[in-house]
Amino acid sequence: MKVGFIGTGSMGSLLINTFLASGALDAYQITASNRTREKVVNLASLHPGLYPAKTNRETAERSNIVFLCIKPHEFKEVIEYIKPVVTPDQIIISITSPVQIRHLESALPCKITKIIPSITHLTGSGASLCIHGNRMNDEDKQRVEMLFSYISRPIRVEETYTRISSDFSSCGPAFVAFFLEQWVEAAVRKTGITSDEATRLASEMLLGTGKLLAEGAVTPSQLQERVAVPGGITAKALNLLDSSLAGVFDQLIQVTHAKYEKDLEALDAEFGAGEINRQQY
Repeated sequence: MKVGFIGTGSMGSLLINTFLASGALDAYQITASNRTREKVVNLASLHPGLYPAKTNRETAERSNIVFLCIKPHEFKEVIEYIKPVVTPDQIIISITSPVQIRHLESALPCKITKIIPSITHLTGSGASLCIHGNRMNDEDKQRVEMLFSYISRPIRVEETYTRISSDFSSCGPAFVAFFLEQWVEAAVRKTGITSDEATRLASEMLLGTGKLLAEGAVTPSQLQERVAVPGGITAKALNLLDSSLAGVFDQLIQVTHAKYEKDLEALDAEFGAGEINRQQY
């Protein structure tokens, strides 16, 4: 299997590094290209055997599976450039949530899949969201999901729920990190505990809580009930959070969805896919 990466920025390089570290791929299986070729050359120096392509078209030509790790506004130009060398048996994978399967299937003759990764893959954990196109058969789907199983837990989702699913799996780590950062800073201000000590305690707590929830030992509600003794310290603090955060998560979802819809409208216009096309998928 030959795997190509068009775009080696933050997430592109993360995928390359984690696939290699996990043993999912060997360096000689990878071809990569980037707008700034120096970045790819540097990446190849870190992973001997990785081929630094001179162009995106060369990456597409050398690969069975091609990852598009680029920004939404770059898709149209990149697709038009690689289209002459793309074949029906290739699999193109977008990791960008606003780019729809219908956009790519209308523009390319190959098999299309969308996978939304997460920074948590650096630890071999977290969910990778899998949205497969109409041309993907069962073997194709299993092939892609097997690759991601080395670094994550692949979970199939409906494209309709890409944004809200990404809020949890992809954006969620930043949201939780922000919450912990604010909590740690308050602890330092109010008690004098060191930032390092508070961060270590909070991180271990988060890891343990994640395991409890992910392994199905308890639900979020059950966990709160077991920790919060009526009239106790935890219960009092939970009441404060409940009143202070009322409506915050509704607003958060509104913000992420508004940005997603704005990007989607721009992509629809760019790919010439209007509302009628949207309803066909």
